[in-house]
Amino acid sequence: MDGVPRVPEQWDPEESVALRFSVLGPVRAWRGGQALPTGSPQQRALLAALLLREGRTATSGELIDALWGDDPPSQALAAVRTYASRLRKILSPGVLVSESGGYAIRLTDTSGGGATLDLALAQELAADAEKAKSRGDLCHARALLNKALNLWDGEVLASVPGPYAETQRARLQEWKLQLTESRLDMDLEQGCHAEAVSELTALTAAHPLRERLRALLMLALYRSGRQAEALAAYADTRRLLADELGVDPSPDLQELQQRILQADPGLAEPSAPLAPETAAAPVRPAQLPATVPDFTGRTSFVSELCEVLGSAEGRVMAVSALAGIGGVGKTTLAVHVAHQARGAFPDGQLYVDLQGAGARAAAPEAVLGAFLRALGTPDSSIPDSLEERAALYRSVLDGRRVLVLLDNARDAAQVRPLLPGTAGCAALVTSRVRMVDLAGAHLVDLDVMSPEEALQLFTKIVGEERVASERQSALDVVAACGFLPLAIRIAASRLAARRTWTVSVLAAKLADERRRLDELQAGDLAVKATFELGYGQLESAQARAFRLLGLADGPDMSLAAAAAVLDLPADDTEELLESLVDTSLLESAAPGRYRYHDLVRLYARACAERDEQPPGERAAAMSRLLDFYLSTAACVYAIERPGDRLVDHLETTQYPGLTFADGSAALDWLYTEAAPLLACVRQSAGTALLRRAVDLLWAARDLAESGANSHQYETTARAMCEATRAAGDAHAEGRARTTLTHPLLVSGRIQQAAEQAQLSLELAASADDAMAMSWAANDRGLTLMHQEQFASGKPFFERAIEGYAAIGNKPLEALSLCNLSRAHLGMGNISMAVEIAQRALAAYLEIGKTLRLANGYFTLGIALARAGRHTESLSQLSDALSVFGNHRQRLWEGTTNFRMAEVHLDARRPSQAAQHAEQALALGCIGGDRMQGTVLTLLGRALTMLGQVDRARACWREALNLLELNGGAAQAEEVRLLLTPATAA
Repeated sequence: MDGVPRVPEQWDPEESVALRFSVLGPVRAWRGGQALPTGSPQQRALLAALLLREGRTATSGELIDALWGDDPPSQALAAVRTYASRLRKILSPGVLVSESGGYAIRLTDTSGGGATLDLALAQELAADAEKAKSRGDLCHARALLNKALNLWDGEVLASVPGPYAETQRARLQEWKLQLTESRLDMDLEQGCHAEAVSELTALTAAHPLRERLRALLMLALYRSGRQAEALAAYADTRRLLADELGVDPSPDLQELQQRILQADPGLAEPSAPLAPETAAAPVRPAQLPATVPDFTGRTSFVSELCEVLGSAEGRVMAVSALAGIGGVGKTTLAVHVAHQARGAFPDGQLYVDLQGAGARAAAPEAVLGAFLRALGTPDSSIPDSLEERAALYRSVLDGRRVLVLLDNARDAAQVRPLLPGTAGCAALVTSRVRMVDLAGAHLVDLDVMSPEEALQLFTKIVGEERVASERQSALDVVAACGFLPLAIRIAASRLAARRTWTVSVLAAKLADERRRLDELQAGDLAVKATFELGYGQLESAQARAFRLLGLADGPDMSLAAAAAVLDLPADDTEELLESLVDTSLLESAAPGRYRYHDLVRLYARACAERDEQPPGERAAAMSRLLDFYLSTAACVYAIERPGDRLVDHLETTQYPGLTFADGSAALDWLYTEAAPLLACVRQSAGTALLRRAVDLLWAARDLAESGANSHQYETTARAMCEATRAAGDAHAEGRARTTLTHPLLVSGRIQQAAEQAQLSLELAASADDAMAMSWAANDRGLTLMHQEQFASGKPFFERAIEGYAAIGNKPLEALSLCNLSRAHLGMGNISMAVEIAQRALAAYLEIGKTLRLANGYFTLGIALARAGRHTESLSQLSDALSVFGNHRQRLWEGTTNFRMAEVHLDARRPSQAAQHAEQALALGCIGGDRMQGTVLTLLGRALTMLGQVDRARACWREALNLLELNGGAAQAEEVRLLLTPATAA
């Protein structure tokens, strides 16, 4: 529970230092009015077990059984002692005592101070109520029972684990129900039958097989002049007992039905006065709808709202306003909370559906008229005007404690006249609109269920047996429902009504996004109809924004991207989007970022297809979004690689993108937008936007090396290869295969990369795409070099250098020079490799200190290492590492650390070699499993030189496994030789 839990009002406020304990809800403790920490769930379970023994000693064995049952942990006894020791420090001296090999809590300590338990107080009140009833003082007996029932605060022993707590939870809830039945019996004895009907209706719904409650409901209905409904209640009971248990109603219930049929005068309303001193009492409305028996989860919200409502006494007024998307369960939660808190409002509960989501919202003056009549005001005394009715309403409530549930409100203006104005009253409001303008209200934004809660609700409706065997399909169903309670309830109800269906059949039906909203309807419940109510209230600009923004596939969208979709200035776009957030049709994922619930997105797209104005607007919106991403990604690429003329060879755009002040801001944008950007690329496959989408992927190639986005980038590249091939567009396919080559290469899948590079080269040549030809030639050379075919790779690098020089792309020319240097290195031409690397570095330095400069440092560092110039090599590699780190190139950070480890090992510095190798592994992005095996092999060598043989052997065993699985046969054989002497030793 959030905040400080309240001390039950029945406890004596004068006991400023007394200890008070509560078990009729969460297990809690207070000293005076200050809450004490009760520790972990297991520690609270121990405290509960001791409190429920009411002073008797519990042995350690009994406590272990209480906490863990038949499966205690090995250190259970030590844990019990630890929990007891911690509790002793929290509580007053002498309260928790050790004796006879166990523990006890003394509810009256040796110093004479009081230690009160709410259960003991409830038992005392119940006993006094029984005495008052035996004296014929039903009014006092009812008041005492209400006091006892008010001590319950939510679920008994909430969140306390263990078999003992489970047993006691059931016992105490049953006792509470018995007390409730006794109090209701007295209500009927005193003529409060009309007020009891609502409460009894809810209780019978929650406990449908409890015949005592059914009898009370039938009697209350009959005495309220509702004979037919009383008989219908009996018929429902008989049918339910037959279906569920195969039995008939009890003889007593059958006799009551006969007496109602015969209008037995003995069932007439008793004439006993409500109290010895008065013959009448104010009307106590009980209008709350029944809570659903399968209410699930929402524990933190229930606690939070009960806490706020429970604080109404002594305040001007407590108001809580729940907001959320249609179908998220606002009404269900509010009704459940209102029933939980109703004990704090003994003068009644009012309820109204304000119909704010519909076309004709309830008028406040009409609602006030109904409320005033429910509170006992004669029609002749109800004024006409809204202001006068509101004033009379507040006057009638003065001095009373009433809870008002205002469901489905349109806005704050509709709600304000309906709020009580006196201390002790409270209001609970639900709306699709977030009521930021409702002064003093406690605002709660209700989101969808967690996956666990969603599965629990689905299981409660469908049945444990059907779900247990198809758990994964059940998870697929609730995920397809977007974890929206209304959608889950509809889907589960459909399945429950179709015994021949399996869960997987339902999951398959919901897997089709085009049909999903149509599938999510059962009877008068439909997800689409719920969304339609909100959409129908939008103004035209809001409706257009709602439709168009739903077209994009990404998980969320930035304000700038949304402005592109809508073709509006950023300020106007933000105003529209925030207004949609206020209506709960759109969510604010973070400042400046927006997203749809999955089902709302499907509905928005359906609206776009149905209501598109003017024709072609959807295609134009998606074209602007793609232009925005391509223009901005090209800007990021150009900032990172000054002088690189790739951007000159990309498809032209009509809509502008963002510009950035520095490289850090540019990279921030790229990595933040990675998911929606790649989604936009995939969504453009098979459309007229195909070429621009491929070029966007090419311009955003840094995402392939980011680690977090590498897999998503590769998946997108594969999709674009398939789309361009299907379209027969050689130009686009050549570029698409270039984008796929890169992630394959950096992840160590060299043969696949080689195939893609060769295809790209051939396609680019056929399309006469000079930039793509040079790029593909460089990639083909890299694949050959990784296969140690250095001489074969050399001509491809030379071809790339020539091609880049022809189109004036100096940075990429320098890049291919770096690769040519490494090819010469592999061929043994070390001096030539150093010379070419120096030329490449000089070219990079001339261009400026950019990301590409790191390639020059890196290449020269490797060449110098092969020349035995270790100090110079490490200097160059260190410079490369710094640049790669600044530009967030995790792959190259890892690779550079590995190369530095090699140099240190060659220089007989094993400690530094091990440090860099471990850093390369820690980065987790070093070119695939085969490369990881290579690094582990080197680390093992360094550890051996340091005398750490066991760690070295562990590294080599892991390396051997990785190399054998990933085609590194020669390297694997070397590792076996390394392991053999150690194994023999």
